[in-house]
Amino acid sequence: MLEARQAPAPATQAPATQAPATQAPAPAAGCARTWVGREAELEEYLKKAPVASMKDIPVGVTRPRRAFLEPGGPIESMAWKVVPPGKPSGYWESYKSEIAAYELNKLLEMGMIPPTVERQIKGDTGAAVMWVSPTKSFKDLGGVPQPPGRYVAEFTRQIIRAKMFDNLIANKDPNLGNWLVDEDWHLILIDHTRSFTSMNSLAHKFDHVDAALWDRMKALDEPGLTAALSAWLTKPEIKGILNNRDRLQKEIDKLVAAKGQSVFVR
Repeated sequence: MLEARQAPAPATQAPATQAPATQAPAPAAGCARTWVGREAELEEYLKKAPVASMKDIPVGVTRPRRAFLEPGGPIESMAWKVVPPGKPSGYWESYKSEIAAYELNKLLEMGMIPPTVERQIKGDTGAAVMWVSPTKSFKDLGGVPQPPGRYVAEFTRQIIRAKMFDNLIANKDPNLGNWLVDEDWHLILIDHTRSFTSMNSLAHKFDHVDAALWDRMKALDEPGLTAALSAWLTKPEIKGILNNRDRLQKEIDKLVAAKGQSVFVR
């Protein structure tokens, strides 16, 4: 459960990444969402870019590694996650869930998950996730941060969207370390290896709904999800998304009955 806390000290500027190889609109200085509008290009790069070196990441139960790519390309490094489908620690985990979450995020036009693809490195198959910076996790910041006044409305909307998405995909590991914020107060979501499982209860309680995202969620159907996600999810997992959406509908109906249309953020 993510609760708001007192705003921490401002995050410091992280080292700059390599300049993109192709021309693209320059993002704001503190924006880490440099992939938006360039998804196809960056996906292809992640699949093929030579790896110069790799080091362990000291956080994360799935033991991800950071792979540094050869200089000169549009991405400096990526998180490398070799998580074969299974229950090595009592939870269902799969690198395929990382890719499915990214693809569903695209289908829903969220732009909150960095490009994520399947690739092989030294005989291992896993998920390659674009490394995003400058960012800080909510855990590093001591809890859900409070942005300056001019960012509050949009940041609050992003929190609502993130909760809705976690509930839709049955994310079993929604913790403060997996929600990142950049210096322009964009919310970025990472680590979805424990998603798309059966859900007995919602990952997050919520009292508001992003109306535009909910409209897109309601438009999801089995043929469309199958076309987008069947390479990564089984048929029961795809149906599970729709079941979770139905569970969300019931909760939203209860909210509307109690509070009216004010629950929808438009």
